[in-house]
Amino acid sequence: MTAEVLGPGELAARIVRAADDAGGRRYLVGVAGPPGAGKSTLARSLADAVRSLGVPGEVAGMDGFHRSSAELRDSGALGRKGQPDTFDVAAFVARLRRLRDSAIGVPVPWPVYDRARHDPIPDAVTFTGERVAIVEGNYLLLDRPGWGEVREYLDEVWYLDVEESVIEQRLLRRHRRGGKSPDRAQAMVAGSDLPNARLIAQTADRADLVLRAVRGGYRIRPVR
Repeated sequence: MTAEVLGPGELAARIVRAADDAGGRRYLVGVAGPPGAGKSTLARSLADAVRSLGVPGEVAGMDGFHRSSAELRDSGALGRKGQPDTFDVAAFVARLRRLRDSAIGVPVPWPVYDRARHDPIPDAVTFTGERVAIVEGNYLLLDRPGWGEVREYLDEVWYLDVEESVIEQRLLRRHRRGGKSPDRAQAMVAGSDLPNARLIAQTADRADLVLRAVRGGYRIRPVR
């Protein structure tokens, strides 16, 4: 049987239907997957498509909870930036809880990661009337202390799957655009990014849906 392929608009319609059944509270959809999978692109497309259907929605990125470069440098962890312990997972869980539990209309600030500064910007986005939040990040399904609490505050989580060879090439290009030398970019991908991607791939079976980008949209594979 051929797997279902849906575009962002059709995926957004699924979210809106679920949000309508959420009893008046904010509906949180997680988009998980390895670095370089295209999570940010999908999350932005979903938020745009949800808004086009008349439902206020916004992206809530996990990357805003990176520990600062200064803090990581002081602890000797800067070279491992992006690994699970380089995030403030307690702050992420606390803000997720607040985002889910606050009444719509009550301001909930959210940090954003600035790729030019390589540091988070606190409270760069504020949720107020948004009925839908697209929560995007690598470790939403990770079953480790602290991270295991994340799933409790997400109504559903979609995993964006992609072949490792594609991830590798995308991340090399990303590091080069960020000013890294070819050798440094290769070292970061081999030493940090791909091990992270393999760790994250082990969490896919905890998702509600697995998506893979194809021509015309995303191929959908239910997990359960």
